[in-house]
Amino acid sequence: MKYRQLTKEQFSELHKEFAEFLATQQIDVKEWEEIKAEKPSMAEEELNIFSDLVWEDVLTKTEYLEHISERDINLFKCTSKEILRIYVKLNNSSKNFLNEVDFNWFLQNPTDDSLDYFKASKKYSKDRNEEIFKLIEMGSVISKGELFTATSQLIR
Repeated sequence: MKYRQLTKEQFSELHKEFAEFLATQQIDVKEWEEIKAEKPSMAEEELNIFSDLVWEDVLTKTEYLEHISERDINLFKCTSKEILRIYVKLNNSSKNFLNEVDFNWFLQNPTDDSLDYFKASKKYSKDRNEEIFKLIEMGSVISKGELFTATSQLIR
């Protein structure tokens, strides 16, 4: 398995796609129930293959990631050749990026002296999708890139 198996909730959301995947393997609903009951390791392998296919599709389409914690914001733009990173550090201990009011303060006061910005890029050392997956597993979430774009215009 290249990534990790989807959660029960993710499988539930993708039940139609999973049924189509099984159909491509010439496995119908009745046969799937038999496989689950009589050949659990084969069922597990089918779940793993489907999970990898889903992850590969999602990761290939991923362009932006965000990871926000109390004092730090990491914004990533994932191009085909490298990851661009913007790091925002909050130096005011009375504020917290996870607090909605404080986050909105940040959005309205991006040039405040209590904020430091750093920008970097890194070529992929492994497979692009594997590196993006690792960032997701470490807590990053896929985003549309609005915060990355707005922040990158601030710190040109």
